[in-house]
Amino acid sequence: MTTARLPLFPLNAVLFPGLVLPLNVFEERYRAMMRELLAIDEDEPRRFVVVAIRDGRETAPTAAGMPDTVAAAPPVERAPADGFGPDPIQTFHRVGCVADAAKIRERADGSYEVLATGTTRVRLLSVDASGPFLTAEVEELPEDPGAAEGEDSTTDEAGALAEGVLRAFRSYQKRLAGASERSLTTGADLPDDPSVVSYLVAAAAVLDVPSKQRLLQAPDTATRLREELALLRKETAVIRHLPSLPATDLTRDPTYPN
Repeated sequence: MTTARLPLFPLNAVLFPGLVLPLNVFEERYRAMMRELLAIDEDEPRRFVVVAIRDGRETAPTAAGMPDTVAAAPPVERAPADGFGPDPIQTFHRVGCVADAAKIRERADGSYEVLATGTTRVRLLSVDASGPFLTAEVEELPEDPGAAEGEDSTTDEAGALAEGVLRAFRSYQKRLAGASERSLTTGADLPDDPSVVSYLVAAAAVLDVPSKQRLLQAPDTATRLREELALLRKETAVIRHLPSLPATDLTRDPTYPN
């Protein structure tokens, strides 16, 4: 299994392969991380690991997105592991996602605007807090299509599940937005690769971090799609009975995996 040691960026969010994550970096420990990434040749990937913080564990602030109020804040001086307990790895979910920072822009106040894309799922093996920022030894988790017992073709099963998930997602989106079918994304605009569908739906659905984390760490694509199908049907039923659910407004804004 391929292993690597990479910078670690904990968030109250889950990043999925193929999804874009904007970050506002204002703490000094993460500024130091960005400075090191900028030292890498721009033709090489500038990689770091995004890992979700377990519920109730975070005492140190992190920020996804680029809110002006946060960007204007003075730099916060913290040790690499501050807020993450005596053994930081216990504070984080063990499965995260490698991010490739395609854009790192330093602002006048020394903070950074970062645009990263998820690439590969990884499992945390260890966390090191001895440097200016956290690093982690990680192993790559390959994406297995998966199949039900007795299924002859993993691809066929995952493909059939993906079609069902897309249908359920359209119904869910319609209920959530209160929109007509004509205003929804058409099948031609959606991917047909089952693993890409599974990650896209996981990121776009309005779910809490534990639910998204379970989808990220699903053992294979087929399992993730089955779980999504059950979640979408459940959420659609809830929305049907609670048409004034506050989450309605979320579908009118750009969706980010956080």
